[in-house]
Amino acid sequence: MREPADVVLVSCYEPGHQPEGVASAVAHLRAAGFQPTCLDLAVEQLDDAARARLAAARFVAISVPMHTALMLGRRVGAYVRRANPQAHLCFFGLYATLNRALLATEAHSVLGPDCESQLVELAASIAAGAAVAVEPRPPGRRPSLVPDRRGLPSLAKYARLAIAGEQRVAGHVEATRGCKHLCRHCPIPPVYGGRFFAVPADVVLEDARAQIATGARHIDFGDPDFLNGPTHALRIAQALHAEHPNVTFSFTAKVEHIVAHAALIPELAAAGALFVVSAVESLSDDVLAALAKGHRAADVPRALAIVRAAGMSLRPTFVAFTPWTTLDDYLELCRFIRARDLEYEVDPVQLSLRLLVPPGSSLLAPDIAPSIRPFLGALDEQALSYRWTHPDARMDRLEADVSALVEAATSAGEAPVATFGRIHRLAAAAAGLDGEAVALAPIERKGGRLTPHLTEPWFCCAQPTRRQLGAV
Repeated sequence: MREPADVVLVSCYEPGHQPEGVASAVAHLRAAGFQPTCLDLAVEQLDDAARARLAAARFVAISVPMHTALMLGRRVGAYVRRANPQAHLCFFGLYATLNRALLATEAHSVLGPDCESQLVELAASIAAGAAVAVEPRPPGRRPSLVPDRRGLPSLAKYARLAIAGEQRVAGHVEATRGCKHLCRHCPIPPVYGGRFFAVPADVVLEDARAQIATGARHIDFGDPDFLNGPTHALRIAQALHAEHPNVTFSFTAKVEHIVAHAALIPELAAAGALFVVSAVESLSDDVLAALAKGHRAADVPRALAIVRAAGMSLRPTFVAFTPWTTLDDYLELCRFIRARDLEYEVDPVQLSLRLLVPPGSSLLAPDIAPSIRPFLGALDEQALSYRWTHPDARMDRLEADVSALVEAATSAGEAPVATFGRIHRLAAAAAGLDGEAVALAPIERKGGRLTPHLTEPWFCCAQPTRRQLGAV
């Protein structure tokens, strides 16, 4: 177990960046004397060499922090069970907790997020000749070790910052874990229970420093909400800027936090922030209430104005299809994007995303279930989500059409603004308003504003694409 071939940590997908959970686990395992190797199937092939590594390992731990990762990770786990039945197979991460009952039939161990010490404990027991039963523990360990990214693919293989006609190598860090909010559709509240934990500033800054040393010119803060701890966030951003004034950054924040901390946004911009991702989800107050988002539709233009006034870009994310979203809601979303000049800041995939209801979702809680129960079907164990049917059949047809359009357009390299125009036309046609939406051509950016973005669209609640499934 002390040889490099003994322990293999596998990541399948973490939206375009080096896998944070794997890097953190590697740091703790190496500190304990193990020599784990890493495999990231988001940028590496499951080729003969990779299969040989999995077939020879004594301990294989698959990181599943999100839905897509688990969908792909189960395929890897199935291969390990066939090729190396003697290996101890473990799933760990946020989605391992949500799907523990299912994964318990497919793996020897199922651990949640923040489980680095448990992985060490498990590896030690396997090395001693008898794996102990390691039960999941509540998340919340404050990391004391800097993630160890040695052995992971080069940052150059991951998503880059696209800005002003160039692409820059991007790194990724996390300043906090968990979230203090309880949005019902989010996978984090059932696991963290409304808690978040600050990662020590020196750990975050050293992690960023190491990635900058290998070529990163932009750092993406991957916290579920960077402004859960606004003072902590500003302190880290300003320290990063003081040490690396030419390095920019991006972060994710709730609409309500942007509005509540409006005075903080210019300070973050002055420290190098280029854009903020925000889970707008919907422009319908009915949908926002069903999801317990914590903001109202009227707050969205306020947040947009605050961010733009600071010279930054707002990149909204949406759950475009829910049981409560009407066709009129969807059309209003398309109109809002055009009216607010957001065609260049909304990734087309955002207009195709369908609400996922995974096992353990807060949407299934007894006090919430009546609102979704009329639409809910059986659990699809392969898709890892409960099926649901929209009360308006036009919406299910539109979702299928938009999803197919977006996947084809992305594969063809179509300009996102043109894809958006075609989506708007589909929605208008579904509503019998064929003349409303004119296809948008790839025109020059209005107003001369930059629209920096990462080259991998941000989303965590979609089914894997055929391309992703084919790679594993």
